[in-house]
Amino acid sequence: MLRTTRVLVLLALVLNIFSSFVLAQSPAQAQTGAAAPATSTTAVATQPFDINAAVEAYLAKMPPARRARSNAYFEGGYWLQLWDFLSTVLVLWLLLHFRWSARMRNLAERITRFRPVQTALYWAQFIVVLSVLTFPLSVYEGYFREHAYDLLNQTFGPWMRDQLIALAAGVVLGAILIVPLFGLVRRLGKSWWVWGAALTILFFAFVSLIEPVYLAPLFNKYKTLEDARIKDPILSMARANGIPATNVYEFDASKQSNRVSANVGGFANTLRISLNDNLLNRCTLPEIETTMGHEMGHYVLNHEYKGLVMIGVVIVIGFAFLNWGINFSLARWGEAWGIRAMTDVAVLPLAMIVLSVYFFLMTPVTNTITRTMEFEADMYGLNAARQPDGEANVDMLLGEYRKLDPGLVEEFIFFDHPSGRTRITAAMRWKAEHLDTSSPDEMAKPLFDTK
Repeated sequence: MLRTTRVLVLLALVLNIFSSFVLAQSPAQAQTGAAAPATSTTAVATQPFDINAAVEAYLAKMPPARRARSNAYFEGGYWLQLWDFLSTVLVLWLLLHFRWSARMRNLAERITRFRPVQTALYWAQFIVVLSVLTFPLSVYEGYFREHAYDLLNQTFGPWMRDQLIALAAGVVLGAILIVPLFGLVRRLGKSWWVWGAALTILFFAFVSLIEPVYLAPLFNKYKTLEDARIKDPILSMARANGIPATNVYEFDASKQSNRVSANVGGFANTLRISLNDNLLNRCTLPEIETTMGHEMGHYVLNHEYKGLVMIGVVIVIGFAFLNWGINFSLARWGEAWGIRAMTDVAVLPLAMIVLSVYFFLMTPVTNTITRTMEFEADMYGLNAARQPDGEANVDMLLGEYRKLDPGLVEEFIFFDHPSGRTRITAAMRWKAEHLDTSSPDEMAKPLFDTK
């Protein structure tokens, strides 16, 4: 759902980037056969735990050919970020250069004189045209390439259905943001960008709060998790960590991919603990528990709100840059593009070009913000679930589509999550201080076939 993500980001950042189905044997097979001999306390005390050796043992679970395939997929994504950026900017420039944007504005003005409705009608035309013109790259990136790496389970029809649902959601949610945003521009003049940034941050908060209950079910079917062996430990962990949840939901992500994923999000009546069927079908109970501990960490550590503050600073600076970029460009090319002023809704492609450039350059910053919070959630999950070997196995499953062992600069620039090596090292470092949590079953569990 690569391009689905992209459509939704176009609306969320007013204009460009959204990036949203994710993580790893049959339902928590308890492996109750002949148990491995328990390690005695004396043996543990006399044999120091080698963190580096433990990390390498987990990394070695993935066959070299599988590792090379994962690396090729993830590294190819670096170039796709560039092509996504360039293709979007090119299409937006075409909308300006050939005055298509001005014509869409004129059509909206012929339909109604009511400015908010004009803005909404322009937005609907704009996002549809943009989606159509970028569709060739979208279908390659989100469908053909995902199939080439065995990361997509959908045939074209269901995949296209999800894209259309995302487009419809983009039309509605984008209008909720764009209409008041242009209202601010028309009323506040030079100070519009300050309040525009504030409005965008509030919009992010609104979407994140409604997403678990109102947006996610557009793409997947959610139902109550009935398996008490899985549900009861999750709810126990939630209660122990102050999360006021009374139920756990599962959703059918396997219809899209084999990636394992879970989420704890929302607020008050929209709070929802959910995990996908891939997590249930591919992972053991310790692996499920550590995954849910991670997601609970995001909730308890208020990462949604902290993230809004930190990304909010980036957005405020971005809107200052946007204000400068629009004024600079309109003074030189506004007449040629048929754009009357900053208050003209036909300026939207220009605004998106400016913000696209800004957020493309800010990629290492935004990635560092999210990567830092992901690492904090990892540590919280280790302390909450106490399953370091389960954590390491899940990290390896994520390595099916994320490069496990990047260089430091590579991880800093391109990774919005810690790399597999980083996460497994943290888990083994935690295990070294809590050797009683060692799980021979998890350590011996094969994760990948050798084909």
